[in-house]
Amino acid sequence: MAASPATDEGWMAAAARLATRARPLSRPNPAVGALLVREGRVVARGTTQEGGRPHAEAALLARLGPREAHEGTLYVTLEPCAHRSPRGPACADLIAEAAPARVVIGQRDPDERTAGRGIERLEEVGIKVDLLNDAFAARSLVGYLYRKRLGRPYVTLKLATSLDGCIATADGSSRWITGEIARAHVHAYRAKADAILVGAGTWRADRPSLDVRLPGLAERSPRRYLLSRGIAPDGVTVINAPEAIARMDGVQYLYVEGGGEAAASFLADDLVDELHLYRAPILIGDGHRALGDVGLSDLADAHGRWRPVERRQLGSDDFTAYRRIRDHEEN
Repeated sequence: MAASPATDEGWMAAAARLATRARPLSRPNPAVGALLVREGRVVARGTTQEGGRPHAEAALLARLGPREAHEGTLYVTLEPCAHRSPRGPACADLIAEAAPARVVIGQRDPDERTAGRGIERLEEVGIKVDLLNDAFAARSLVGYLYRKRLGRPYVTLKLATSLDGCIATADGSSRWITGEIARAHVHAYRAKADAILVGAGTWRADRPSLDVRLPGLAERSPRRYLLSRGIAPDGVTVINAPEAIARMDGVQYLYVEGGGEAAASFLADDLVDELHLYRAPILIGDGHRALGDVGLSDLADAHGRWRPVERRQLGSDDFTAYRRIRDHEEN
């Protein structure tokens, strides 16, 4: 059930939705959302700006007059930074000066330069602070949290298949299995990713452009990666194993588009955090299967690993998103 905007959880959910607008332009910084609420209405909004500065709180406060934050509640998805930088002031200092009555924080910042110090700075000047450990905020920051806590980006694997699980005909033809609406949906997800990856087989067969071809979003095309042991083509970076994603500098969100062997290798190494499955109402029969060997030796191990989180119809195609169930995540 969606949280009511009249509650702290509701306002935080709104701030989290706002934060998604900053992806991926906020890189290398996390995409953060902030709302100033007074008497039940939003007074100002802010998101992390292009290139990571100004931060969401600074962008919000810059829109206010000298005392407009007084008596208001500031909702921010991530703990305000406490460290000064040549690129800008510490947000905790800016908020302390603006003096809102209360600050509600969605997630504590795992960055050791802040990690509780932002909260301490606000409490030092008498501002009431509430830390929610909010699920909506965590989802909006999942790439940043994975990078900080696990040392790698959050990985989404996209598969577009026929009803019988094929990604191409027997002769390798794969354009197009899904329809135009589904393909536009994929491009919208590309636009939110820092990097996109395909396997060597897909590269050889299709030479995909891996860009964003939606009006007004071409500049959000992600950095291109190839899973291969060969030489990197122009404009593409090669990694030779899935675990090498840990060395993708500045990448918080990685979108893997296959093909079957690349997808299987990421699944076998348990590096897929979200699975996007597009299914077209067609049957191919003797074609290329969506996946190779994923390392499954016991059928019992296949259960309890994925939960559906979204379903929708995209023209004649069906889209379902699944999230990997992980022990370190409660939500």
